Amino acid sequence: QVQLVESGGGLVQAGGSLRLSCAASGRTFSISAMGWFRQAPGKEREFVAAINWIGNTYYADSVKGRFTISRDNAKNTVYLHMNSLKPEDTAVYYCNAGGTYYSDNYRPSTYWGQGTQVTVSS
Repeated sequence: QVQLVESGGGLVQAGGSLRLSCAASGRTFSISAMGWFRQAPGKEREFVAAINWIGNTYYADSVKGRFTISRDNAKNTVYLHMNSLKPEDTAVYYCNAGGTYYSDNYRPSTYWGQGTQVTVSS
């Protein structure tokens, strides 16, 4: 089993920045790729960004150029640096670990964090 704990969400004005963190514990040796997803009210959960063990990254078009995913393998932690935030980025952000990373896709595993709320005001 893998446990994931997200942090760093909050309320920010449009144009502002936030950094989300996701710390993994448990069977962390089984984790290669990690990713972030988000779910806005009334919408389905959608992919945001993913990173593999060696640091290759993949982003949704909606966040490309504004968000950066990174990871610290020694700390079993993945980060999501969010800049130039827009009201449409408002959502609960979820971390996923141990999914399958492709150059143009990320298939999530069954390991999810509890989510952290990001609210961007206009």
